[in-house]
Amino acid sequence: MTVMATTGGTGSTRNWTFLTNHGHVLLAIARNPTARLRDVAEEVGVTERAAQAIVADLETGGYLRRTRVGRRNEYTINPSGHFRHPAEADRHVGDLLALFTPDHADHDA
Repeated sequence: MTVMATTGGTGSTRNWTFLTNHGHVLLAIARNPTARLRDVAEEVGVTERAAQAIVADLETGGYLRRTRVGRRNEYTINPSGHFRHPAEADRHVGDLLALFTPDHADHDA
């Protein structure tokens, strides 16, 4: 499990990141579309149950599609999905994928 620690100007230590767990799960799956949720959860630093719930949210929101291949799942990301927050609603998640995953840098959103 990864722990992020930052020190503010006051010398206090607080744990936070710029991306939500949903964003981290989406990026982990974009990097490895056949990853087991156990491995995604470990990479992101959440429980396997939390990773399952996040994947269900992303699937319901149309950001990814899950396909059963043998005994495993394979995920397909929808890079043209829009961000949910009104401040970024005009942007596609493909922009985020291009920033953090080299394989998606050449894809149009």
